[in-house]
Amino acid sequence: MKFASILAAAALAVAPLIAPAPASAHARVVASTPAEGATVAGPRVLTLTFSDALPPSTTAASIVMTAMPGVANHGEMVIRNFTTAWSKDNRTMTLNLRQPLKTGTYELRWQAAGSDGHRMNGKVTFKVR
Repeated sequence: MKFASILAAAALAVAPLIAPAPASAHARVVASTPAEGATVAGPRVLTLTFSDALPPSTTAASIVMTAMPGVANHGEMVIRNFTTAWSKDNRTMTLNLRQPLKTGTYELRWQAAGSDGHRMNGKVTFKVR
């Protein structure tokens, strides 16, 4: 009987070490349109595909023009002429622009809170010719 008690106590002590930990969602961008570093012609649709499903209510994106040819010291200009849609699995965010982006350098910035509440953010930089 004493051996069984010791064995049970040992099993209880080791269980937390071998039990699977709850998953924490630390999503990252696994694909985008345009791709990181790409040069494209006047896009009207931008996409971000994440490694995990994200709650749309805690996820946001912004398009920021960071440089314009021929304009020295161009300040950041936020582009606001888009609507956002999500794929059924909540992994791909699509930004539909009302007008194509003009020539310049852009950052597609995103931020989100995963299912564990952890805040994440990132950006995709691309150029429009």
